[in-house]
Amino acid sequence: MRQFALASSLFLLTTFSGVVQASDIGVVGLFPGKAVLVIDGSSPKTFSVGSKVADDAKLVEANSTTATLEIKGKRQVIGIGEYVSRSAPGASSSVTLKVNPDGHFVAQTQVNGSMMTMLVDTGATMIALPASEASRLGVDYKKGQMVMVNTANGPAPAYRVKLNTVKVGDIEMNQVDALVQEAGLPFALLGMSFLNRTEMRREGEMMVLTKRF
Repeated sequence: MRQFALASSLFLLTTFSGVVQASDIGVVGLFPGKAVLVIDGSSPKTFSVGSKVADDAKLVEANSTTATLEIKGKRQVIGIGEYVSRSAPGASSSVTLKVNPDGHFVAQTQVNGSMMTMLVDTGATMIALPASEASRLGVDYKKGQMVMVNTANGPAPAYRVKLNTVKVGDIEMNQVDALVQEAGLPFALLGMSFLNRTEMRREGEMMVLTKRF
């Protein structure tokens, strides 16, 4: 896993650091207690937890999948290939996602306060969660409205629920519609119930999400 993380980091150094703009913090490598960050488009640098990474930003947590930054007193969680903007007050919240080696965009997402990885899927009408993930999040999904959905193995029941909070980078949405499936869904999908509340812009291997007001 460590070798994979190193390989991924080396790949991102050549494709990602040039994309990060002024007032941005990007993640190009992650290790327990440390993160390799690109600050305002500069060369990548390794920071330890507790380090001040910019005048208004501090690394407060890091593991093999995510880094938690405190920016202007606000905590934001991002993964490898993502960055957040330290924009001026009043500017729109945004996050940039990097395409993975399989050609998909994934987002480190905070749902009801817990972290999970979601695959960005513009073809999904709403966020979709496997039942196991919903249970881990404390969602009592069986109280939701039951609907039938089509899966690879045929029709299957799903439950419509509302998630209290969904956060990607510094974009946070409240009361977001989601479907919970008990079968036929191997991973969580970040669907249009979240995405249609953002402006999506594709820039080569990057996708920029900007919150609409």
